[in-house]
Amino acid sequence: MIGRRQQVALALTALLASAAACQNHHRQQAQGRPAPAASRGFTLVASGDVLPHTSVIDRASFDAGGSGHDFRPMLAGVQPVVSRADLALCHMETVYGGDGAYTGYPVFKSPPQIADALAATGYDGCSTASEHALDDGAAGIRRTLDALDEAGLRHAGTARDEAEARSVTLHRAGTAKVAHLAYTFGTRGIPLPPGRPWAVDLIDADRMIADARAARRAGADVVVVSVHWGTEWQEAPDRLQLGLARRLTASRTNGRPDIDLILGTHAHVPQAYEKVNGTWVVYGMGDQIAGEMYDAHGVRDPRGNESTIGRFTFAPSARPGERWQVVRAEFVPQWYDLDAGRVVDLDRAVDRGADLQGVRDRIRNVVLSRGAAADGLVMAD
Repeated sequence: MIGRRQQVALALTALLASAAACQNHHRQQAQGRPAPAASRGFTLVASGDVLPHTSVIDRASFDAGGSGHDFRPMLAGVQPVVSRADLALCHMETVYGGDGAYTGYPVFKSPPQIADALAATGYDGCSTASEHALDDGAAGIRRTLDALDEAGLRHAGTARDEAEARSVTLHRAGTAKVAHLAYTFGTRGIPLPPGRPWAVDLIDADRMIADARAARRAGADVVVVSVHWGTEWQEAPDRLQLGLARRLTASRTNGRPDIDLILGTHAHVPQAYEKVNGTWVVYGMGDQIAGEMYDAHGVRDPRGNESTIGRFTFAPSARPGERWQVVRAEFVPQWYDLDAGRVVDLDRAVDRGADLQGVRDRIRNVVLSRGAAADGLVMAD
């Protein structure tokens, strides 16, 4: 997970993280992003599930003129938000298929060109631990991570070999080293591949805390944990989410929290943001990209095409070795337009109309439903 071609063991983390810092600096300049000044820390953005149903795949084929797949137009509406961040993280819920064998629900095998589009939009890395991580076994994981590597995207949550599973995904954001860890509640009952118990990172509080501490020992100033969890179609966080959030955010080493930010995915609908034990938790960001969605009763549910981007500005402590603090917390409401096949930044849409204003307001109400406004969370301008 360190380096562009393959992840390496912890022993090489510090060396290649330094190289990645230089590379990220030049990439930011090429995209019009200024290299962040040490005094202002860095800004991190994160978004929800990329879940390409057959209709989404067909749209990308149309946008490519029928030759291959082009997902870049689909994401162009949020490119300004994503590319301007110092660090941008996505959630790649599905694995990539090979030889044109692409499928949607229920067994997803997506075109690998998604990775190129995510990179072009400005993402730096993706979580890959999800319930669909084993939809095509170990081969699906390999194809997915190979394509992410080829696109220059780091990844966390699945692995091609044991050394990769034991490594730490480190990003450079300004002067900070940011570790990204990722876990899922399960894999739709599909067992881990024989002899590969490390292929997908599964939720286990003790292991997650141990990994966070290992990341800190590897040099991470900030530890971000992505978690695929929750109850589908339920806007309120469930018992697992609430309990795990409390446990993870309460964990400390020498008085310093082991985890600095938790990013949730899976529920298909936006869920609340909340500060727990002084740490921001996003219970669920919703689906950034998905086809027409139906709830557990088979009823079309437009909430399945609503989501948020979380944006968190971190600043270093005045004293070395202490926690980097979130000094600004924001969210950006999004909507996937099924007819146009485009992700829409609802706060920047010029001609929202009453319907889209209603969608934006509904998302805002859910995000703020657990009192996050009192802790400073705002909807981005």
